[in-house]
Amino acid sequence: MLKSITPSHHQPPLPRERLIVRDAPDAEAIEMDVVFVGAGPAGLAGAIELARLVRDDAAAGGALGEIQIAVLDKAAALGEHNLSGAVVNPRAFRELFPDLKDEDFPFRDRVEGERVMLLTETRAVRIPTPPTMRNHGNYTASISEIVRWLGGKAEELGVNILPGFPVGSLLVERGRVRGVRTAPAGLERSGERGARYEPPTDLTARAVVLTEGTRGALTQAYLEWQGVRSESPQIFALGVKELWETRRPLDSIVHTLGWPLPRDAFGGSWMYPLEPNLVSLGLVVGLDYQDARLDAHQLLQRMKLHPFFREYLDGGEMVEWGAKTIPEGGYHALPSRMHGDGVLLAGDCVGFVDVPSLKGIHYAMQSGIFAARALFQALKQGDTSAAGLAAYDRMIRESYIVQDLHRTRNMRAAFKDGFFLGGAKAALMTLTRGSFPGATIEVEPDAEVRRVVGEAPPLVPDGKLTFSKLDAVFRSGNQTRDDIPSHLLIGQDVPPEVAELYENLCPAGVYERRGDRLVVNAPNCIDCKATDVLGPRWTPREGGSGPAYKRM
Repeated sequence: MLKSITPSHHQPPLPRERLIVRDAPDAEAIEMDVVFVGAGPAGLAGAIELARLVRDDAAAGGALGEIQIAVLDKAAALGEHNLSGAVVNPRAFRELFPDLKDEDFPFRDRVEGERVMLLTETRAVRIPTPPTMRNHGNYTASISEIVRWLGGKAEELGVNILPGFPVGSLLVERGRVRGVRTAPAGLERSGERGARYEPPTDLTARAVVLTEGTRGALTQAYLEWQGVRSESPQIFALGVKELWETRRPLDSIVHTLGWPLPRDAFGGSWMYPLEPNLVSLGLVVGLDYQDARLDAHQLLQRMKLHPFFREYLDGGEMVEWGAKTIPEGGYHALPSRMHGDGVLLAGDCVGFVDVPSLKGIHYAMQSGIFAARALFQALKQGDTSAAGLAAYDRMIRESYIVQDLHRTRNMRAAFKDGFFLGGAKAALMTLTRGSFPGATIEVEPDAEVRRVVGEAPPLVPDGKLTFSKLDAVFRSGNQTRDDIPSHLLIGQDVPPEVAELYENLCPAGVYERRGDRLVVNAPNCIDCKATDVLGPRWTPREGGSGPAYKRM
């Protein structure tokens, strides 16, 4: 009889007491007016819009005065922790930079050709492109390059960009967010202070904007502390990505469905041209899959053996690798409130991703822009309480972000019934603009989905086309020191089959089952947050740890 696992039974609780602290700020705290936590598209777009509004107000004789804006990020340099497909809808760029043209933006190529392929183990059959997946007029891009470009624009406006400063805690007082505290650095593996110890830094602010990306620990803690709920739980997918220098150019963007994913798992893959001989390819799988031995990294390696991909990859070189979780709950998983006393939530940490269209970057940027506009008015009025910041929620709810998510509100949940039935339901939802089936399709949290320990045929990497997890982590540029304390919180008495679930789940080889024991190699972690969804909790660690993506 096959063993079954329910991951939530072995998952430790969120360490809220470490993430939400009531300590008074340090006497030497850095005083800011607004702090953005996370230098992704949402945080940088918000900082740019706010700085511009403040500048224009001063030029018009406004009384607001100088406003200090800081953007903190855990990566050692901008863009090093940012990963996406990516095909970008330029709408938010055009709004943020109305004086620029599309060719001025940090994009690669305009999408002129696209294909959707249905894969079997040996064949690739082209199928009509679903309306939600049409990308004509969008652009291929590197999200790392986008972030670095946005960071430069923010610095030109006087924004304080502070990479290498991971935020470990929100500082609160009587229900209000008063600032942030960064994670310490230089701790030894035991947790004791080492020779290079650097204490945490406190920053106070009139408002903090959480733009920390997917599965943000501070966002989770804040919503839990405030009792903010959503109609449906947020669910996630894991994406594993590689960049390849190829001998044969790719002439169109490609999305695939079907093999190598099992029929009860939601997901697909992509291959995008970035340069004549540089392609981005990857695979995404929803974390509500039912086979405890499913391994997204290994599925990607198998996918590259397919004749369709080998045609482009044979003789080429894999130059970069990474992984990241993606919020997939959509409209019904949005928090009922995205603002509070001294705080706003924007970007992927809220869940502004439209799964059917495979888009999130322009939604993240737009939410950052709205956060800036709400903050500007609140600062002008001297009121950054929840009441003073409530305009942000109104902007979001009345925007194309929510309109788009509402139109596709049940599509991801439809695939809970399997690939083919889910596809039929999704087609009806497209035809009815979301009206079918007339009610919310209920979903359960990913960690509550029961898993069965199935069979997993071994794959021996060849080091040319297919790679081990350790080889892949090396190509992520991981720069975590070996003697860093573990930032991962593990449940007690993890059974062997659960240890094996973690081993397969993690694309970076952080977890190993050795006999009946779980071994944790924390320095391997690339901050994808996959196990935070189903198992061990991720917490912020010292600045600069993790991957160092250059072209992802």
